[in-house]
Amino acid sequence: MAAIRPGRLPGRHRRPAERQATYGEVIAIREFRALWIGQALSLLGDQLSRVALSVLVFQRTESPLATASVYALTYLPPIIGGPLLAGLADRYARRRIMIFCDLLRAALVALMAIPGTSFTVLCALVFCVVLLSAPFSAARAALLPELLKGDRYVAGSALQNMTNQGAQMLGFALGGALIMGMGPYRALALDAFTFLASALILVSGVRRRPAPLATDTDRPSMWTMTRAGSRLVFGDPRLRTLVLFAWLCGFYVLPEGIATPYADVLAADRQQVSLVAGLLMGSMPTGTVVGAFLFSRYVNPSKRLRAMGWMAMLTCAPLILCALEPPLAVVLVLWFVSGIGGAYQLAANAAFVQCVPAERRGLAFGLVQSGLLASQGVGILIGGAAADVLNPAHVVAMAGAAGLSVAAALAVLWAGSCKEIIEKVRAEATV
Repeated sequence: MAAIRPGRLPGRHRRPAERQATYGEVIAIREFRALWIGQALSLLGDQLSRVALSVLVFQRTESPLATASVYALTYLPPIIGGPLLAGLADRYARRRIMIFCDLLRAALVALMAIPGTSFTVLCALVFCVVLLSAPFSAARAALLPELLKGDRYVAGSALQNMTNQGAQMLGFALGGALIMGMGPYRALALDAFTFLASALILVSGVRRRPAPLATDTDRPSMWTMTRAGSRLVFGDPRLRTLVLFAWLCGFYVLPEGIATPYADVLAADRQQVSLVAGLLMGSMPTGTVVGAFLFSRYVNPSKRLRAMGWMAMLTCAPLILCALEPPLAVVLVLWFVSGIGGAYQLAANAAFVQCVPAERRGLAFGLVQSGLLASQGVGILIGGAAADVLNPAHVVAMAGAAGLSVAAALAVLWAGSCKEIIEKVRAEATV
């Protein structure tokens, strides 16, 4: 038998294993289950309403520009409302904010479902409905860390991410067929019902909590809160790096915005363009679902944070190969792999939660979400303009190269500032 050296006793100085949360234990939490089901229900209704609005506006105006303008309204309100309205989730009880937003959105969508509503009124209603998503999303994002501690937060975020991607794919796939059968107005009425159902689920499934800023004397003005939130998010080098990681999506979402002109290049027959475009648009979300599952299920918490920079680079690097103008099957694989890399957002989100005080999470998440939508919208607009004069494959490759450069720089910054967060996450994951 080998002798045991002094100071080398078995198990001594060995770090305790990090515990990874399972999806089953997260779903078993009643309040999270209510948030999860309500969000999935609302998302399905939203995808249905987007298709319905496109059909309704085109039927009335026969104008592609008018149809695209209404769709563009889904980007603009959160960019404006995020910085201004997200702070409501820190001033008032978050459960109350979500229920109020759901009820108000149900009423507004019900007005959209009235036959004969003018185009101007319809645009105004769409703007208001999407505007209310800013305080709702901020309240939900800020409440989630209170329900899920440690690695359960990452598992819950991954589950919501996969559900969101699945709801988008299912909603778009079934939307056209449902609208053919029920018409756009009934589809909008169904969307109003999903908001009502979400509100009822929140009422019955989420318990009441006090506002983060409990007294009136603790509640500064919205403008003061917005400035304070901006200083918090952008004044801390760690938070600033994490926010830029989140906004990196502007580069790797760009290909989805030019999927149709790219499909026109790839399709052997012009009648197959819509089918090819659908395959292209679905490949990245599918990769994201797979990546989120693998990253959250098989990689421990601290390793996720260490791998974040590499995963971010993975989202952009495969897109560069589109410059070689490969066939459709290869492009689908490249976009799928890019989607897998997008799972780094789970680690970035978990690290962001660790760095933001609980009473400021609503506003912080709102600011990040606004920038996220802005980066996506700007990226898609730039990509569309470039694809008018260049081969779409080359535009995708340039977006990948630019994104890879930014991701590499962020990875270097993150490597120098992540140690404290990793130690904190490891401590939570070993209790």
